[in-house]
Amino acid sequence: MTALVSRVSTRDKILELLKKETILTVSELSKSLGITEMAIRKHLHILERDSFLVINEVRQPMGRPIQVYSLSPKAEELFPSSYENLTVEFLHDLEELHGEEIIDYLLEKRSERLKNSYKQNMQNKNFEEKIEELKNIQIKKGYMADVTKIDNETYEFVEYNCPIYTVAKEYKKACSCETEMFKEVLGTSNVKRKTCKADNDEHCRFLIKDHD
Repeated sequence: MTALVSRVSTRDKILELLKKETILTVSELSKSLGITEMAIRKHLHILERDSFLVINEVRQPMGRPIQVYSLSPKAEELFPSSYENLTVEFLHDLEELHGEEIIDYLLEKRSERLKNSYKQNMQNKNFEEKIEELKNIQIKKGYMADVTKIDNETYEFVEYNCPIYTVAKEYKKACSCETEMFKEVLGTSNVKRKTCKADNDEHCRFLIKDHD
């Protein structure tokens, strides 16, 4: 039987790189993808035409300014999103009827379900394996997660996309629930959210340590 191969277009790769790095030049995209700058420019032209890019010029100490590319707000539509504006409207209605406590309760219930689900995948794993498993789970859920080992006990965990961004922007409780869920799943109280997309940071970054 012939295995099915998932094909990712060059344009998708450009979008993913810009999502992760936030700002890139044609030269940097060319080097990362291993294709010519001319080919990169053709793809960028199409993305710009479709209003998925923002182009700015950066002055250099010497020579002409260089163009840098970043994603436009419209490009967020291209990345996984689990909640739409309708969900936020429902939450607003619930809050108006029952107060803020009902929103906290719902977000905590969601976090509890996720925790119980994630924990099933953490059995018989050491800390590093748990971090890697958490990354894989979050990738499947659309978070574009990545992890870097800083030293024997410390890891940087990054989520380049937020599928619940619309909710998290309105209700920061969603972010604190995620942080607490990570602690429970990984078995450490030392999980610190250093940056948060819902606070207008580029990405969600966590510093995670094996021990307190």
